[in-house]
Amino acid sequence: MDADAISDLFSGLGPVSIRRMFGGKGIYFDGVIIAVELRGELMLKGDAVVAPDYEAAGGRRWTYVHSRHGKTVAMPYWSLPDGAADSADEMTPWARKAYEAGRRAGK
Repeated sequence: MDADAISDLFSGLGPVSIRRMFGGKGIYFDGVIIAVELRGELMLKGDAVVAPDYEAAGGRRWTYVHSRHGKTVAMPYWSLPDGAADSADEMTPWARKAYEAGRRAGK
């Protein structure tokens, strides 16, 4: 997604800023990271509070196998829940949850 498409998708939350990171993009609202885009996939910030909501809506947690020790590492980001990418109206409640998770994380 380009910056305009990301801004449009998150417009119901408010103006977001986009920074390059990890070979992708970090998406911030009010100085708090709320999402990342990596390898063409948009993922929302999550934590134990919002994880059940993401899972119930079809989201999955971002995990990868660490190259050094071979163990699976779970990151605090979730794939978009079903329908969230369809419009800003659909994304807004999920973006708010991601913002609150980011605030709880203190980042």
